Amino acid sequence: MRVRKKPDLRIDIPSYPHDYVEMPPETKKLIHEANKTPNDIPYIDEGSPSSPKVHFQVGSPGFTQNQYEFRTSTPEVKYISDPTEIQDTKSEQSSPVLRQPFRKTSTSVPADLQDYGQSAISDNNNIPEHHQSTASGFSDGDNTQDENNALSDEERSKTPLRSPRRKLPRRSRSEFSMDDEDYSPSNSVTSVNSLASLLKEKLQSIPQKMRKKPTDYKLRAFVLLMFLAVAFFIGFAYTLYQQKALTKAYFESVQFNEGKRLIRIFNRDDIEILRASLAIGVQNKKKSFPCLPEHRRLDGSICLEWQEDLRFYLKCLPHDPGVDNTTCYSVHWKALRNDIAPMDCFDWSETKVHWYGGGQSANLTWPLDSGSIEFTPFITGDMQKNQFGNVLTRYLINSKGAAIIVDEETPLYLAVNNRNKQICVKAQFDDFAFANQLTEFPELKYNICTSLDMKSLHSSIHSHSRAPLWDGLKPADMQTLESLISEPVWQIAPRFKHELQAETISKYTEDVIDLGFLKQGHVLVNEFWQNEIGDFTVDTSRFKTLNTTVDKLHRRGFKVAFTIQPFISTESGNFAETVQKRLLITERNGDRKIPALTRFKSVDSAGVLDATDQRAHAWIYDKLQIVMDEYHIDSFFFDLGTAYDMPHYYRCEKRLINPDQYKTAFVKAFEKSLNIIGVSSAVSLPRPPIFVSLPPFESSWEALRSVIPTMLTYGVNGYPFIMPGAVGGDIYWPGSEQFLPSAKGSLDSNATNATQENGIDLPEKELYIRWLQMATFLPVMKFTHLPSKYNDERVLEMAKNLTILRQKLITPLLLKYKREALEEGLPLVRPLWLGAGGEASLLVRDEFTIGDEIVVAPVLFPNQTTREVYLPAGLWQDGIDGSLRKGNRWMHEYRVPIHRVAYFIRKPDDMRF
Repeated sequence: MRVRKKPDLRIDIPSYPHDYVEMPPETKKLIHEANKTPNDIPYIDEGSPSSPKVHFQVGSPGFTQNQYEFRTSTPEVKYISDPTEIQDTKSEQSSPVLRQPFRKTSTSVPADLQDYGQSAISDNNNIPEHHQSTASGFSDGDNTQDENNALSDEERSKTPLRSPRRKLPRRSRSEFSMDDEDYSPSNSVTSVNSLASLLKEKLQSIPQKMRKKPTDYKLRAFVLLMFLAVAFFIGFAYTLYQQKALTKAYFESVQFNEGKRLIRIFNRDDIEILRASLAIGVQNKKKSFPCLPEHRRLDGSICLEWQEDLRFYLKCLPHDPGVDNTTCYSVHWKALRNDIAPMDCFDWSETKVHWYGGGQSANLTWPLDSGSIEFTPFITGDMQKNQFGNVLTRYLINSKGAAIIVDEETPLYLAVNNRNKQICVKAQFDDFAFANQLTEFPELKYNICTSLDMKSLHSSIHSHSRAPLWDGLKPADMQTLESLISEPVWQIAPRFKHELQAETISKYTEDVIDLGFLKQGHVLVNEFWQNEIGDFTVDTSRFKTLNTTVDKLHRRGFKVAFTIQPFISTESGNFAETVQKRLLITERNGDRKIPALTRFKSVDSAGVLDATDQRAHAWIYDKLQIVMDEYHIDSFFFDLGTAYDMPHYYRCEKRLINPDQYKTAFVKAFEKSLNIIGVSSAVSLPRPPIFVSLPPFESSWEALRSVIPTMLTYGVNGYPFIMPGAVGGDIYWPGSEQFLPSAKGSLDSNATNATQENGIDLPEKELYIRWLQMATFLPVMKFTHLPSKYNDERVLEMAKNLTILRQKLITPLLLKYKREALEEGLPLVRPLWLGAGGEASLLVRDEFTIGDEIVVAPVLFPNQTTREVYLPAGLWQDGIDGSLRKGNRWMHEYRVPIHRVAYFIRKPDDMRF
C-alpha cells in the first residue's frame, strides 16, 4: 500500500515581516483532521533515512512579453529532489515559497508539470523587482470556473488550482485586515478548498488586531469618562433638587431649608443680605415636623418642631409699606428640655457684610467682625475687666441693610467667631446674669429687619416719629440739653475724698474764669461730696462754707451737679436704716432681712438700694430733696456701676430679667422728678436731656484711639446724646482703684511737681493736645485738667483757637442736628457710612462726621504730623488751608501739624464754578 509522508505545515506565508505568526501545534492537528479523507495516502515514517526527500515549491510564475511583465495568479509548484537546491531557489526567488519535503516513491511527477515549474522559475527571475509580488493571492472565486471546466478530470487533479487576481484599486489599509468590506475570496492567502485557509487568515489578523487595541482603550476611556460625567450631573441635579425641595420660600423674601436649618433673606433686588444657620448643636439629620394643633399660633406664624429638642416659630410682622420700606420677621425658638440651648449664627463670609452695634469691648473694634470673643453673657461691665463695656443694646446691623434685634427677655449670650466668620446668639440660663428664669426652658426670641439700605434701616429702627423724644420735655429740660452741648463740663474728681473741699471747687472755677475764653458750664463734683457713699448728705467737715461756694459759682455763671450712686457703704450712717426698713437688695437664697453685699470702686463693702421698691424711691428722693433745698444744687449725675457691681445672688422686690435692668429701673424712677444730666451706664435710651457717658479712659494713646470707635458704636446703638470722658484721660478708670491704698490715703510726696495737679500726673502734653483737638468736635467737652496747667503759651493759644472754632462752627451744627436726634433718633456724631455710601467708609474707625456736613480726622498716634484721610463723595473744603477737595477718595500723607486738626466742610457741588 502506498503511503505518504505527513506534510510539514510550517509554510512560508507571504506577509509583512512583523505580521508573521507561527502556527501552533494544536492548529496543525486541527487542519490535518479537517483535510483527512478515506482516500488519503498514509504518511510514511518521517524520520526514515532511506527515503529520498523531495521538496515542492509554491510560487507565482511570470513571463515577459514585449517588455511588459505579467504575473499569473496561479501558484507555481516545483518539485525539488535535492534539498540543497532549496537555498539556490531562495536566492533566485524574490517571493517566498511553500516547501514540503517528500520521500521518493513510485509516484511520478508529470513531465509537463516539471517543465512548467522550471519555466516558471526561469521566467520569474526575469521579472523586474518592482513588479514582483510580495504575497501570493489565492482565490476561490467564480472567475476560475470556466478555466477549470476546460480541463479533464485527470488534468484537473494534476494541475494546481488557479484563481485570477482581481484588479482592485490599491488601498492604504493592510491586505490582512479582517474588516467586512475588505474580506473576500479574491484576497485570501489560503487554499480554496480547506478549512485551514480560514484559520490561517484569522491567525494572520491577530497582529493587526493587536495594533488596534490602543485605539480601543482610548474609546473605552472616553466612554468611561462620559459615563462618569453623566453620573456626576445626575447626582448634582438630584442634590440640587433635594436642596430646592427642602428649601421653602416664606413671605416673598425669606428662604428656609428645614433639613439644614439655613435661613436666607433677600432684599427687593434679590441680593442676599443675611444668612444664618439656626439651631446649632441639634443633630443635623434630625427631621422637623409640623407642630401639633395645640402648639400652633393664630397670628400666621409658621410652626415647626424637632421632636424632644426645639420648637420654631417664624412670622412676618405687620408694617405699613407706605410709611417706610422696613420689613421685620420674628424668630422664636423654644427649648423642650433643660440641656438644649437655642443658638443661631449669622454668617458674614458668604454675604460679604460687616456688622456693627451691640456693644464695645477690649476685644471688639469697629466693625464688630474685626474682633473675636467667646460666648459671654451680654451684660454691661468694665472694658478692662469684662467682655463688654458700660453701654449695650441688643441690636446688630450689617452693611447690606439687615438688622437683628434680640428680645430683652432672652437670656442672651453672644460670641463673635472671627475664624468661622460668624456672630452667634444663644439663649442660656446661668446662676448670675440670667438666674431669674422667666420660662421653664431657655427661649431665644429676636426680630430680623430689612430695608433698602443700611442708612434707611437704621433711621427706621431708631426713629421716634411716633413717640418723639421731645414729647413731654419741659423748657428747663430743653435748656439743660442745649447748655450741655454749648458749654463745657468741669469734672472735679480727686482720687481721695479729703482732697475735695469747698476751697478746691472755688479755686478750680477761678482758674476757669482766668482762662478768659471758655464758658462756665457745669461743675460736676464726684461722690466725695459725701462723707461715705450712701449718706446723701453733704460732709460738713470739709464743706463748711458750701452754701457760700455754690452761690459764688451761680453768680459766676456756673451750674453745680453732684454725683450719686445707688450703693450704700456699710460705714454709712444710712446703712443700718436701710437694712431696718428693708430697702436693700437681698440674697436670692437667704433671709430677706439680710442684705446682699457687693464692692463698688474704692468701697470694699456696700449694699444696693432696691430700685424696684417704691419705698426706696421715696426714701432716696427725700434725701436728695433736702440737699437741693439747702445747697441749691442744679442737677445730678447717676453713677450706676455695671451689671458686675450687683451682688452675685441678687434678689429684688420685683423679679429682674437680668442685672442690667436694675439701672433702667433706677433711672426711670427719677428721670421726671430730678434734673439728671448724665448716666454712667445704660442698656436702654434714657429720657433727654440725660446724656449717656462713655466709659472712663486712662491717659494713654491707646485709650485715645478707643474713643472714636466706642462713641460710634454707642451712636449706632441708638444713643444720640453721648458724653465723652475728660480731655487727656480720666483720673479714675476701670482697674485704677487697685492702685489706691484706701479712700483715706494721703497726697503723694512729689505733689508740688509742675507736671502734677493735686497729686496726679498731668497727661503727656502732645497727648493732651491731640485729645483736645478731637474733643472740640464731640457733643460734650469735659475737662478735668485745664490747659493752663502746662504753663505753655502754645497750648493756651491752641486751646483758644479750638474754643473759637467750636463756638462759631461746631456748636451751631450740633444744635441743628439736636432736633434731628430728638425726632429720628440719629446720633449727633455719626460713622461715615451713615452720612454717605461707599465700601471704604465701612472700615474707617478713626474718623467721624457731625451730621453729614463735617468730616473730622484727628491724629491719634504720637510724633505724627501726617495721616491717611478718607473723604466721602461730594465736594469738601479743607479746614486747614481752605482749599476744595474732591470726595470719594483717599488722601495719603495728608499733613496735619501739631497745632492743627484735620476737618472738612461739605460744600454745594456747584461751588467749584
